[in-house]
Amino acid sequence: MAPITLEADRTAVVIVDMQVDFCAPEGALYAAGSEAVIDPLVTFAARAAAAGCALVATRDVHPRAQFADAHAYDEFDRWGEHVVEGTAGAALVDPVAALPPDVVVAKHTYDAFHETQLAGWLAAHGIDTLCVCGTLANVCVLHTAAQAALRDLRVIMCADAIGAIEPAHHAMALEHAGWLFAEVTETDEVAFAG
Repeated sequence: MAPITLEADRTAVVIVDMQVDFCAPEGALYAAGSEAVIDPLVTFAARAAAAGCALVATRDVHPRAQFADAHAYDEFDRWGEHVVEGTAGAALVDPVAALPPDVVVAKHTYDAFHETQLAGWLAAHGIDTLCVCGTLANVCVLHTAAQAALRDLRVIMCADAIGAIEPAHHAMALEHAGWLFAEVTETDEVAFAG
């Protein structure tokens, strides 16, 4: 992979859903692959922040009654209850919370741009490039990255800082994103200028 140099003041690291329910063994939807990327993700995010990049964390949060009258989109039916509003499982894992992020975006779907302040916050801060990491590769990471690209943001996906349930999910998501809209690389191939 070729090295990528990004302008720090125009770049945000978007940390998708690194929450207890996904990344900790006691979590409702724990995946070892999500826990495994905590250290490389935090190391990369801290380096980016030191260079002047913004840090954005998303939190998938569901009010307990969110899907009570759902017709077809019911995450609790598909996955079981997870990241329920007000529960310990909905919290960011400690290493991510300790960074700390410049903004935490609460979302209620796979896409962090859907009915959130994310697009407005990025525009207000002059950000046009996103380094996307977090979990899960083929769910919230992929949907958030795709929406960023459709909003004409440059999307860099940092493969070694993206978690998945299965290696095949990780490979599929990154191959798909790289084919359609993203630059796929590793965190040590990303440098910051400015």
